[in-house]
Amino acid sequence: MTRKKKRKPSHNRISNLTNTILSILKKERTKTFNYKQIAAILGVNDASSRNQIIKKLQQLKINKEIEEVDRGKFKVIINTEYHTGHVDIASRGSGYIICDDFDDDIFITSNNMNKALHGDEVEFYAYKRRKRGKIEGEITNIIQRAKSEYVGVIQIHKSYAFVIPDGNKMYTDIFVPINKTNKAEEGDKVLVSLEDWPEKADSPYGRVLKVLGKPGEHNTEIHAILAEYGLPLEFPHDVEEFANNIDTSIRNEEIKKRRDMRQDLTFTIDPKDAKDFDDALSFKVLEHNLYEIGIHIADVSHYLKEGTILDNEAYERATSVYLVDRVVPMLPEILSNGACSLRPHEEKYTFSAIFKINDKAEIKDEWFGRTVTYSDARFAYEEAQAIIESKTNNIPKEVSLTGSDYKANQVIADAILKMDELAKIMRRKRMSSGAISFDKVEVKFNLDEEANPVGVFFKTSKDANKLIEEFMLLANKKVGEFIGKQKKTFVYRVHDEPDDSKLATLQNVVKRFGYKLDFKDRKSVSSSLNNLLKDVNGKKEQNLVDTLTIRTMSKAEYSTHNIGHYGLAFDYYSHFTSPIRRYPDVMAHRLLQHYLDGGKSANTDVYEDKCNHSSNMENIATKAERDSIKYMQIRFMEDHKNKEFMGVISGVTDWGIYVEIITNKCEGMVSVRDMKDDHYVFDEDVYALVGYNHKKMYQLGDEVVVKVKKTDLIKRHLDFLLIGKHNNS
Repeated sequence: MTRKKKRKPSHNRISNLTNTILSILKKERTKTFNYKQIAAILGVNDASSRNQIIKKLQQLKINKEIEEVDRGKFKVIINTEYHTGHVDIASRGSGYIICDDFDDDIFITSNNMNKALHGDEVEFYAYKRRKRGKIEGEITNIIQRAKSEYVGVIQIHKSYAFVIPDGNKMYTDIFVPINKTNKAEEGDKVLVSLEDWPEKADSPYGRVLKVLGKPGEHNTEIHAILAEYGLPLEFPHDVEEFANNIDTSIRNEEIKKRRDMRQDLTFTIDPKDAKDFDDALSFKVLEHNLYEIGIHIADVSHYLKEGTILDNEAYERATSVYLVDRVVPMLPEILSNGACSLRPHEEKYTFSAIFKINDKAEIKDEWFGRTVTYSDARFAYEEAQAIIESKTNNIPKEVSLTGSDYKANQVIADAILKMDELAKIMRRKRMSSGAISFDKVEVKFNLDEEANPVGVFFKTSKDANKLIEEFMLLANKKVGEFIGKQKKTFVYRVHDEPDDSKLATLQNVVKRFGYKLDFKDRKSVSSSLNNLLKDVNGKKEQNLVDTLTIRTMSKAEYSTHNIGHYGLAFDYYSHFTSPIRRYPDVMAHRLLQHYLDGGKSANTDVYEDKCNHSSNMENIATKAERDSIKYMQIRFMEDHKNKEFMGVISGVTDWGIYVEIITNKCEGMVSVRDMKDDHYVFDEDVYALVGYNHKKMYQLGDEVVVKVKKTDLIKRHLDFLLIGKHNNS
């Protein structure tokens, strides 16, 4: 007789069940759950798993971590304080939460991240770690995802695929069912949308929205930058069609509603490669040593009517984006390069700020309103600069104007010389009032027909640039002041005072280069920073110090709540002068006209929301622009792999040093693992890596010689090999 086999008991234990149940209940703290609902969430239905859940619920109830609200229905007991903040992912999936309730960022280990991703707004609770004494936290709920679309490279398998996202802030790959790959091929760079993240899944599930191309190809990488930040490649067809049907003709009935300034001498000064001209200056000599100077801005709001699909698209974009090889405009070309571009020898509708000014650059009268203008000539900055440097109305040979005759051009040259004189007085007054002079060097590229970088050059601000800047600042300031003093809702460009801790960090860094700063009061901070920026001009550490100084500043943003503009030393400041490329300027135009027509104060909350959106989109555009510069720098360095470069150490960390090449401002990293002559240790106090055996030091600001080790266009990363210190360093 055969013996019956004993049935083996099931040992499918659910791992980490306590934390899993608590996590489920904490996410929905106002709801109750029974064991069946928890089992369904966990995707288990066998008897053993159900029994484990039932026992664990009773255990948690006895421990007073959950309560039984109704028979078999449980709810978490709230005995901890919850906070909200935003996630900043660090390495290997751990990160920090930035929260206003705490002085320091809250550290979150990877196993307490609970599917939160970089930038997400989350709910969390904080606790003090016994061993380290530092505050850590656990994320209990994701309030809002920062983004739902990611760019990455797809890996195709037989019945599924994975997308490996670009960048180091995304710690997980994205699972894509094979029927949602959108015909992507192995190794393609794609845009993928997150659709779900099941409770037990290691990776979120996604769908491929768009195939961008093969990694490393120029258009693929530029399109990837735009896609990564959710920026559009082109206008929707219906928006283009709407714009193309706008009446852009200049009509007599409209001219009658405006101040006619077509007979006033008017001209534009812009970069030589500019395609749109959204501002012009007019100049007239008056009696009693007065000058009438008009700042004329394209009247975009005449064409861009609220509530239209064109206006909705412009609002969503909020700004034009200037990548290295292209512009992603806020408005379609028929407006940005056509009707709203103040081209020479064309009549245009404009919105103007007109001032009567004396020889001391004092404002004696002001007028704001809609105008019609005619541009007599167009200057490149270089042409206007040649006139300023010549100090005579005998126009230099290199200046070929589009004016009607030589005598007319002499009149324009006289106007430029007088306006330059007034602009310099206005600038001196601004500086003496505490304005900070940021003339940071801009990196620009010479591109061939295939958009390959064949050279690098630096854009600097000269007198002609500063002339335009001062009169644009004057218009922005006076428009803000005009409405601000009426105590009506308006769109301001605000800039808070610098953070004390950041100023202290800057002081520690520049001390390394022999500079001293004085921060005893607001005025001494401004003058001290200006002296620093002046002293570093032309020196090897200039770009580093300029960058660090800018980082000490608060971010300028748009708001209806006016706190003034610290960097410019203005009590009132708006953005009025670039409505072709900035939506806040369009809002400023609309509000100004509304108040000129006698309208009541607009709804502050509505405009504050629009300001927040505009600030956010400006921040996104800035990041995309920086990424495109970084990408182009790496492409440029690909062709210089065997060349040695002199650079300045621009950053020091425990994993290596960052070096900025002096001749082209390209920044790359030297890994501490590649520094094989010693074991280097990071000394935070002196911003240096110090050799353990020989005490050799690589410190912030040191000049070093480097060579390209690796260029990675896909991750936009540049690795250097350290040849050694420069002899003078």
